[in-house]
Amino acid sequence: MVDTFDAVDIIIAKRDAEILSDNQINWIIDAYTSGEVAEEQMSALLMAIFLRGLNRSELNCWTDAMIASGERLDFSFLPRATVDKHSTGGVGDKITLPLTAVVSSYGVGIPQLSGRGLGHTGGTLDKLESIPGWQAELSLEQMGQQLASTGAVICAAGAGLAPADRKLYALRDVTGTVASIPLISSSIMSKKIAEGTSGLVLDVKCGSGAFMKELSGAKELARTMVEIGEDHGVHTVALITDMDTPLGLSVGNALEVRESLEVLGGGGPKDVIELTLALAREMLDVAADIVEVQGIPGAGILPGSKHAQSRVEELRTADVARSLTDGRAMDSWRATIRAQGGDVDGEMAWAKFTEDVVADHDGFLLSLDAMKVGLAAWRLGAGRARKEDKVQIGAGVVLHAKPGDRVRQGQPLMTLHTDTPDAFSRAQEKLEGAWSIGPQAPQPTGVIIDKVSASTLA
Repeated sequence: MVDTFDAVDIIIAKRDAEILSDNQINWIIDAYTSGEVAEEQMSALLMAIFLRGLNRSELNCWTDAMIASGERLDFSFLPRATVDKHSTGGVGDKITLPLTAVVSSYGVGIPQLSGRGLGHTGGTLDKLESIPGWQAELSLEQMGQQLASTGAVICAAGAGLAPADRKLYALRDVTGTVASIPLISSSIMSKKIAEGTSGLVLDVKCGSGAFMKELSGAKELARTMVEIGEDHGVHTVALITDMDTPLGLSVGNALEVRESLEVLGGGGPKDVIELTLALAREMLDVAADIVEVQGIPGAGILPGSKHAQSRVEELRTADVARSLTDGRAMDSWRATIRAQGGDVDGEMAWAKFTEDVVADHDGFLLSLDAMKVGLAAWRLGAGRARKEDKVQIGAGVVLHAKPGDRVRQGQPLMTLHTDTPDAFSRAQEKLEGAWSIGPQAPQPTGVIIDKVSASTLA
């Protein structure tokens, strides 16, 4: 018999900084998901959690309860280790596209369940829908078949995964409780754990264009998510990466797919290549750990066997940079896109109108605010204000300079793309103060700021 509680008692307990029991947490998540607990009561509890927090035990139970509210996928039948990647969101962040192709080209399964953009952050599904014929919606059976055949799938998460999180996410948005690390981390990790992957690499963005503006907050979020993953048997690693400046030179759906294809063809912006390869190495290391410790049930590979040892060595010594120049990553990309109905040679739409934004004097570009550029792309039609809004496939911003580059007066710093020319003025408003130019070049910095793993937490 399931214990029942009074929602008000649970709210008061957390308001007064008491530790909630597993039974209390399991009951209130289940009761809220089924409609037994009112929205105003859960709103009060979320605010209490926002102010008082959750300890590690409470947070694990909260995450478990959200996972238990729906179905949990199982890919243990696959003849390969599975590793997923999640980014906390940024501007120009198209890394999932080349990264999935690189890692799957080494025989690692990538069950990448992705979402759509909202506000200044782009969505992977919106980007891929720039490709003619590509389908985001797949059944569980189709996902499994594609993972077995091509090694990778990028698709929409089904409604059955962590439905409690879907309700809580909407409520947090209207109650001022979004910026809570326990609530953010449990939201992300409940879906990723329910997804059934054996390993997870997190890309935690930090900077003006990220949710976490300060490094201290990004580190805390990374640490919390790694702890949740490891506590739930999912080998988890997090990289903290820079999002003060847009990633790459393109912001917008079709524009970012084109840039991803440049990377897969052996070219593309240095920062996109740097982050793609860094995350790929982490994912292959995680996959090697999974093979070494767990084996691969679907392939009959036992931990410690010669086959497992050989596979571990292969994954740990993989030259991921070569996959971008020898064609193997591109082949993997084409197979994955084609499996979901995409025309790999189809022409993606361009925006109907463009307008340049130029430098007002000579010098070196010192900074380029990711948030302002992201908001400009949103105003041009690349993003949406509400989930039901449509996006323009070709809209966005193409950058012609990044911090450290020398610029001349009148030189285009960026080109705005849109199908609705009256959007140019709104985009220009968002770009007010977005960059600075000075007489000396700034010190170059890399994309990777820090790494958090189980070993660094010990």
